[in-house]
Amino acid sequence: MYNYENAIEIRDLTVKYDGFTLDNVSFDVAKGTIMGFIGQNGAGKTTTIKALLNIINRDGGTIKMLGLDNLKDEVEIKQHISAVFDELPFQEELNAKNINTMMKNIYTEWSTDTFNDYLDKLALPSKKKIGAFSKGMKMKLQIAVALSHNAKLLIMDEATTGLDPVVRNECLDMFREYLQDENNTILMSSHITSDLEKIADSVTFIDKGQLLLTGYKDNILETHGIIKCKKDDYKSIDTADIVSTRLTDFGAEVMVSDKTACKDKYSGLVFDDTTLEEIMLYYVNAKKKEWR
Repeated sequence: MYNYENAIEIRDLTVKYDGFTLDNVSFDVAKGTIMGFIGQNGAGKTTTIKALLNIINRDGGTIKMLGLDNLKDEVEIKQHISAVFDELPFQEELNAKNINTMMKNIYTEWSTDTFNDYLDKLALPSKKKIGAFSKGMKMKLQIAVALSHNAKLLIMDEATTGLDPVVRNECLDMFREYLQDENNTILMSSHITSDLEKIADSVTFIDKGQLLLTGYKDNILETHGIIKCKKDDYKSIDTADIVSTRLTDFGAEVMVSDKTACKDKYSGLVFDDTTLEEIMLYYVNAKKKEWR
């Protein structure tokens, strides 16, 4: 089962809702890496994840997870993956001890010892009702459950949204530890791009159901740049080199996708490095070309 290069392979995934279409989306998540799945709320991230987990029907495309077909081999796949959502999927009357009993009967590789170790490490009480947990404690409990049955793929849907920075950093440390096993992989949907800059190997940007950009994070950050210039200089830049332009009272801030080539072409202009957040912003506005 573990003889595969990509933990996830999505090809031409199409899902149609009233007023929204996930439109022929294709990307891979390499085994042993963490991919940041980025986009605004409503971009199609959750729809993609629900299709991965076979929670919704698709209108087209194929999905492979851990080298297996996610429709035909769904039961086997789900023994070896974990999903973490922004809302706790357990009833609030339960406690961690109850969850351990449940999970032992669901996952063939569930480890009570591993789960109890996480409860201790994360200072989570085993007998307190989950309804009395804080948001941060609920998220840490979900992650503890996700990491206690030897899952090879962890899928996270906006899991760190709304957590304070201290709890978020604790969660990121757990993910780094999980990835020390090169057979383990994470797909992490988030709009907190600063978290992904810290830990992601690759990123996929999605907007309004369409794939905007996918690739290794460092390559994307290295190749993109922002030219801050006067409006006269902006007019001299070839539109083919521009992702989009933010107009300001003082001039223009122009994002280019091939910084090295543009530095040769426009040697008199100043180029700044960029961030994932800025890249997302400029690509989302790419159809407008110019924006404020």
